[in-house]
Amino acid sequence: MRFEPYPYQQYCVDRIIRDNSIGLFLDMGLGKTVITLTAVYELRYLRWCVGKVLVIAPKKVAEGTWSKEVAKWDHLKQLKVQLCIGTLKQRTDALNTPADVYVINRENTQWLVQYYGHKWPFDMVVLDESSSFKNHQAKRFKALKAVRPRINRLVELTGTPSPHGLTDLWAQLFLLDGGKRLGRTISTYREMYFVPDKRNRTTIFSYAPREGAEDEIYAQISDICVSMKSEDYLQLPDLIYEDIPVVLDKEARKAYDTMERDMLLKVDDGEVVTATTAATLTGKLLQLCDGAVYDEDGVVRIIHECKIEALLETIEQLNGQHAIVYYYFRHDVMRILEALPKSLRVRVYQNAQDQDDWNAGQIDIMLAQPASCGYGLNLQQGGHHIIWFGLTWALEEYQQANKRLHRQGQPYPVIVHRLIVQNGQDEDVIRSLECKDGSQEALLEALKAKIQKAKEDIKTRGM
Repeated sequence: MRFEPYPYQQYCVDRIIRDNSIGLFLDMGLGKTVITLTAVYELRYLRWCVGKVLVIAPKKVAEGTWSKEVAKWDHLKQLKVQLCIGTLKQRTDALNTPADVYVINRENTQWLVQYYGHKWPFDMVVLDESSSFKNHQAKRFKALKAVRPRINRLVELTGTPSPHGLTDLWAQLFLLDGGKRLGRTISTYREMYFVPDKRNRTTIFSYAPREGAEDEIYAQISDICVSMKSEDYLQLPDLIYEDIPVVLDKEARKAYDTMERDMLLKVDDGEVVTATTAATLTGKLLQLCDGAVYDEDGVVRIIHECKIEALLETIEQLNGQHAIVYYYFRHDVMRILEALPKSLRVRVYQNAQDQDDWNAGQIDIMLAQPASCGYGLNLQQGGHHIIWFGLTWALEEYQQANKRLHRQGQPYPVIVHRLIVQNGQDEDVIRSLECKDGSQEALLEALKAKIQKAKEDIKTRGM
């Protein structure tokens, strides 16, 4: 296929070639991969500016996206991509095979740095989804920081550079400029732009940006980062949301309410609801919405089939149109597989072959866990329907998962069907996502409200 870049794409290619360090904070669907590979090709073969290029990416993206992009475009045929994942032997064999671009999953960053030691060979590094390096305490960040002086060119790619707030930017910018713009330490960055938010006496749990900090930060990094939104550059099809209410039957409602009340009331009166407590309780409640829970022994206990029935009805109404079904818990996918008609071609997404088969129209229903295929995958050729069976609190995961279909090259409006249990935890998740607040704070507040309601119900019945 002939690559005819949009003006914004050519601008980004030129910036990668011109600047030794650049952050491309491009929205989902703007073509970050082909932009980067085009620049790599010119730097490697036309300008002789780079020798070995390393791409660090999420595992599923590493497995398929980069090599497929090279095979897709005519001007990239000369580039040889070597995938460095799998067992120790597979990784080391791949690293010792001649290539232009080496792709490794982010979990192996620390191993790769230790493997080469002082003989680091990659003069250009690309961080696909640089938000994976937002934690300044993470081993992968520290490992890359150690070899940063040996890297001549660094490119950071992401559509969500600060998914949990502006504090996420520091580590990513430090890798780009060594702390010149946002400070050499996270403490300096916080002192410059933030004030303590959540705290307990001397312990500070979170920071809030001080007034005007956002504009100041963006001004500081504007020369080294390019930020673009898809709606400003692409004529994308509509993204339509259809909420499908799931009403629990009498027995299911009774079971849900009882289990919800009992679990909530296990939190001792007067105790602070911690993130750990909140994650455990809300996880159980979301399982209940989906229809089954794991007991203390890890055995699946089926509570109801109401959401399964809603899913089957939704698929039936598609009249043969293909759909991606996002699930969250392992017992969800097991029960969905068992319930789907045998006449449907069903696949659980696992690897690049599933991506190819989906885009080729060989899969009717593809089940996917949003965390496993939320980044980088191009699935727009296989269909335009998404069904959320199990919901996620993570806003970034949610947006990225929807963008697998709603992206450049999608000819039809993308319809996102959300199965929502009425008067259940699902509703809290949807409210949080629609407020663009898929955060821990939203989870805590929703849980506290439910605990208070459960206590009031007990008092009312007692009276």
